[in-house]
Amino acid sequence: MRSMRAKSSPTKSDASAVQLLLDTHALIWWLLDDRSLSRKARAAISQPGILVFVSAVSIVEIGIKLSINKLPLPDELDRDLLDVIAATGFRWLPVTPEHGYAIRHLPWQHRDPFDRLLIAQSRLEGLTIVTNDPAIRRYPVDVLW
Repeated sequence: MRSMRAKSSPTKSDASAVQLLLDTHALIWWLLDDRSLSRKARAAISQPGILVFVSAVSIVEIGIKLSINKLPLPDELDRDLLDVIAATGFRWLPVTPEHGYAIRHLPWQHRDPFDRLLIAQSRLEGLTIVTNDPAIRRYPVDVLW
């Protein structure tokens, strides 16, 4: 499992820094050091000075998928997920009412509610989404893969 830098949401002092928001699969692949994560994404995430955010949305998605046995994770990661993420130094991005309400403006090009919320967060917070999901590219958000 990977380790690296979780603080909290973007701040005005962070405005000049590149800021990434990990899609759930990118987070899992990073934590597992899975080669499914692109080299470009891996390099950006590990670059000093890059702010990397993990949304509460991803934690909800992981929790749901674990509860219905749709996401096999090593026991250690399953048991200590929040601590493992905190140890990376990634920052937590909470879901705000503004994020939730912003979904109403998104076209229905993507039906996944978790991804739609990540898109809304990316747009409102000015974050680049790290994802290989082609449906997310249909939205006016910056994507890194």
